[in-house]
Amino acid sequence: MRPEIVLICLAGSVFAQSVDAGPVFDEIPMAEHRYTGGWEHFVGGGLAVFDCNGDDLPELFAAGGDSPATLFVNVTGASGRLEFDPVTPENLSLTGLTGAYPLDIDSDGTLDLALLSTGANRVMRGLGGCAFEPFDLGLPETEQWTTAFTTTWEAGQVLPTLVFGNYVDRMNPEGPFGTCDTHVLLRPDGGHYADPIVLEPGFCALSMLFSDWSRSQQPDLRVSNDRHYFVRGGAEQMWRISPDISLYTEENGWQNHALWGMGIASRDVTGDGLPDVYLSSMGDQRLQIRQGDGARWVDVPYAWGTAAQRPHTGDDGRPSTGWHTAFGDVQNDGLDDIFVAKGNVDQMPDMAMDDPNSLLIATGRRRWAEGAADAGVASMARGRGAALVDLNGDGLLDLAVVNRRAAMQVWQNVTEDAGHWLSIALRQPTPNVFAVGAWIEVETDGMVQAREITIGGGHAGGSFVPEHFGLGQARGVRARVIWPDGDTGEWSVLEPDRAHILAR
Repeated sequence: MRPEIVLICLAGSVFAQSVDAGPVFDEIPMAEHRYTGGWEHFVGGGLAVFDCNGDDLPELFAAGGDSPATLFVNVTGASGRLEFDPVTPENLSLTGLTGAYPLDIDSDGTLDLALLSTGANRVMRGLGGCAFEPFDLGLPETEQWTTAFTTTWEAGQVLPTLVFGNYVDRMNPEGPFGTCDTHVLLRPDGGHYADPIVLEPGFCALSMLFSDWSRSQQPDLRVSNDRHYFVRGGAEQMWRISPDISLYTEENGWQNHALWGMGIASRDVTGDGLPDVYLSSMGDQRLQIRQGDGARWVDVPYAWGTAAQRPHTGDDGRPSTGWHTAFGDVQNDGLDDIFVAKGNVDQMPDMAMDDPNSLLIATGRRRWAEGAADAGVASMARGRGAALVDLNGDGLLDLAVVNRRAAMQVWQNVTEDAGHWLSIALRQPTPNVFAVGAWIEVETDGMVQAREITIGGGHAGGSFVPEHFGLGQARGVRARVIWPDGDTGEWSVLEPDRAHILAR
């Protein structure tokens, strides 16, 4: 049964005691959905998770590539056992989609969908009741191969700023190697969007994320790129978008990294209040922590246990390929775990073919250990997009993964003796009613978890649901919100094991 939602109105990293319980997941039956297609769908396969009918149970919208996209409506009953019904509106049952992200463009309180495609991208306006209609916002009609997306709200705007990240330029006869496409930044002009701003150079982006990395009310755009196609001269990127658009360089403290970048996830894992990043890749995954005052992140030591560079079960010893990645506390012990969807691009002989997903369980402030096999989520399917989200409101994070040329999988978290938890959603007056760009700080036992509300990252898909916090055995909890304009609310005592809405 879903917990009661508590509404609290406000003016204006916990590392609690660990619980002695390993996470356990049960796979649930799902109507079949596969992400299929040739070269244009080797990448992509994103999953959007959001509540489209107002019952506080998140739906799953899965891109299908050459197969139709599918909307799985969450019909979980009072027992709490996860159940989904594939009821896809005709105007969402589209082929050619690489991914999707939920967002509320028009600030009406109903989530919309940004659809990524191998043709024209589009935005579908949410009407409630899981119905949608095309949203005419003046988006450019291009045929670019879009594989990444993120958005933020800039001050004084009634619409968010959108960025569509593109992969290889399929029309370039010199390709595919060395022919990475440019990206499209769209700024609002009243109720529509102005002419697109081209971001170049592009290095075959597979993930993007706007974040206020320095917590200065100034979001910057981080881009993770695939060196398989940029080959040489490319690297990871971070763009400043205000006051002028420019790339961060070594003069700003930026340190170049070149990898087979697939996905981005951000979370403060060091407790300094600033976001660190986890980057999925081929060969190894990179946890990078912020260093110093500039735009500088460095790889953590191998001993932290986050590289997940080879299959952890089975007899395939070749390097792994990581795709969607996400932070989340799967046993509510106050420590963030890390999920990585894995799978061969298609038939790359130098990479593992039997490549199980990774679930890196935090065993301390700066230690993780592989736990996917014991937890029951070490699927050998070619994972792509995914979500680590509480799907039934019981306070435990569940897992969903879209697979390439294999059936989508959903696992229910059935961990016993897990710790306490709470979830927090934000509301403020228009525009930006869901307070994208705000920070939530949750304090227990003198330690603070800091969490930013963002849209983007992952691999070709993302979740827009209440923020979940594991609390361990702590019961004294208080929280505050730093709103997108920097206004800081008062600390408010919250009851654990509840869903809360903090309203400005």
